[in-house]
Amino acid sequence: MAKKERLSKKLTLFDVYAVSTGAMFSSGFFLLPGIAAMETGNSVYLSYLVAGFLILPSMLTVAELSTAMPRAGGAYYFLDRSLGPLVGTIGGLGSWIALIFKSAFALIGMGAYLSLYIDVPMLPLALVLTAVFGVLNVFGAKETAFLQRLLVSALVLIMGYFLLEGVEYLTGNSLLPEMQKDNFLTNGLSGFASTVGLVFVSYAGLTKVASISEEVQNPDKAIPLGMTLSLLTASLVYVLGVFIMVKVLPASTLFSSLTPVTDAGQVVITWIPESIGILLIIVAAIAAFASTGNAGIMSASRYPLAMSRDGLMPTIFGKIGRFETPHISVISTTFVMILVLLLFDVEAVAKLASAFQLLLFFLLNLAVVVMRESKIEAYKPGFSSPLYPWVQVLGMVISLLLIAQMGFLAVGLTGTLIIICIAWYFYYAQGKVKRQGAIYHVHARLGQMRNEALEHELMTIINEKNMDSSMTYQEVIARSEIIRAQSKDRNLDVLSKKAVQSLEHRLQKENNLETGWASALTDIAIQATRLKQGVYFKYVQLEGLRMPEMVAIQCQGGLTMPAFGEEKIHALIFLVTPEEQPLLHMRIIGHMAELIEAEEFLDRWVSAKNERSLKEVLLSDERLIHIRLRKNNQSSVWIDKEIMEMELPGECLVTIIERKKEIIIPKGRTKMQEGDVLSILGYPNDIKELREWLEH
Repeated sequence: MAKKERLSKKLTLFDVYAVSTGAMFSSGFFLLPGIAAMETGNSVYLSYLVAGFLILPSMLTVAELSTAMPRAGGAYYFLDRSLGPLVGTIGGLGSWIALIFKSAFALIGMGAYLSLYIDVPMLPLALVLTAVFGVLNVFGAKETAFLQRLLVSALVLIMGYFLLEGVEYLTGNSLLPEMQKDNFLTNGLSGFASTVGLVFVSYAGLTKVASISEEVQNPDKAIPLGMTLSLLTASLVYVLGVFIMVKVLPASTLFSSLTPVTDAGQVVITWIPESIGILLIIVAAIAAFASTGNAGIMSASRYPLAMSRDGLMPTIFGKIGRFETPHISVISTTFVMILVLLLFDVEAVAKLASAFQLLLFFLLNLAVVVMRESKIEAYKPGFSSPLYPWVQVLGMVISLLLIAQMGFLAVGLTGTLIIICIAWYFYYAQGKVKRQGAIYHVHARLGQMRNEALEHELMTIINEKNMDSSMTYQEVIARSEIIRAQSKDRNLDVLSKKAVQSLEHRLQKENNLETGWASALTDIAIQATRLKQGVYFKYVQLEGLRMPEMVAIQCQGGLTMPAFGEEKIHALIFLVTPEEQPLLHMRIIGHMAELIEAEEFLDRWVSAKNERSLKEVLLSDERLIHIRLRKNNQSSVWIDKEIMEMELPGECLVTIIERKKEIIIPKGRTKMQEGDVLSILGYPNDIKELREWLEH
């Protein structure tokens, strides 16, 4: 994916928390408790607690997938790359439609909630808010996230106050007689189980943050932590808040109430005037519904973007506007949402979103199993779900059991949506997409086919995540050897043996290693990975190796070999890395894969006239440079200085400091040390100026 097509990483841990939390609170807390209590009695708060535990397997699954493949579209991307483009189309297009319905329902719910207190027209209000949130999403993810922060902050603070007042009230008052007489389980265990299924969907928004994972800074930490904090917040507010409602409201009032939070607030809020307390709860409700609608548009718009990148939707949806947002996708999502508000009974169709979300959880848990069993080495999640595969099996079982509770209408609507998605795939995308999912790698273990392009794609993701290494990519290339095929060297097999012999000689001389490892590299026909047509690499990891070594072969006219059919090979790369640094080879190849993806790479590689020119081709990342601070070069002037004291060309920015095995996010007062590796981003001319200064 070209850099101009990527979304900017502007979202922080707080933004992840705000999107996840905001997507969970709306009707699940402000409308649903009374209806749920009617089903199971005053055990309703326990149904929220159980539902919070039941979402855990899917949360852990989505956290793993999001840190392994942080790409726009979340569920779509995970399903496409694991189970193939047909299932990806169902996940992406289905999630887009379902999320639009859910977001529209949230805005209608806000209008309905307000109409109980003030005279406002529900539909016009929902339409205006949809347009406002759509415009805001066009102007930037950062601006949208800022609004989300405000809405969620207001919601959490007011709900925190409500919980404190409620707990204080309960400690000083006896329970209401009506609720003491009620059965704990009004309709037995079956009624309780049905209620758990009803309130489970209140937590489903937790995983929507996956669709914006491409825009998250440091996703390996921010996404799992943000989702965990969000789930803890939601569980506390749901369970304790509903417990307060159960204890302070008579059963007849709670069962019939469409505003249970407000009704309970009238009883427990005593520290401030009642009118102000009620106003605060109304503000919290508005913030909850609005945050769900805003987060919905933000998340939903990333599905068409991701699908267009892969040829499953028209390319226009993948365009990134001047504000670094997928503006066409946002506008289209907003427009469809307005049509849904105008043409559909949103409350009735919103049940579709709940049933489809459960199906999605089943598929996502299956996706983790497929990715792990595929044994793709480039699958390196920053967060790994514990207790694999039992967590994923439990997640799939929970999803199926809850789907069975949804009723015929919801399941039927979900089935209809799946048929629509399949029809779209065969009508629009079938002939355009050659890609297959990681499930083919599972098949490969049984002697069938595999999709090597996926390994390449995951390698570039690993490179973008700036995983740990003890050497910069530039240093590895500088140490490498380039073999240029002469006119007499027309045998690729002979050339590859020459390259491996060169590696053997260097490793024996510098590391005193055994030579048995060489056979793993010599037969290039076995498990050579294709980075691009005409470009292959092989690697091996060795115990006791101190420094990585690399040899690359330039075949100017292109050479053929029976193992590769008629394909002409222009570049063959051999890499040996220390076994003690298991991710180093992925970092190196990942960086290289990103450069090789450029259209002009092969032309430059084939036309290079000497070894230095060839190395420059492998080093030409115009916007990024990695610099290790040493005392024997120009970078020594930065040792023991603070970041704020650095003088860098133009608008260059130090984004990451790698210190031994630690990743440091630099701040103005961060002091640099000898041996630190600085990752510096900047405009091409500024990076060029910096390179020239370092080489001076």
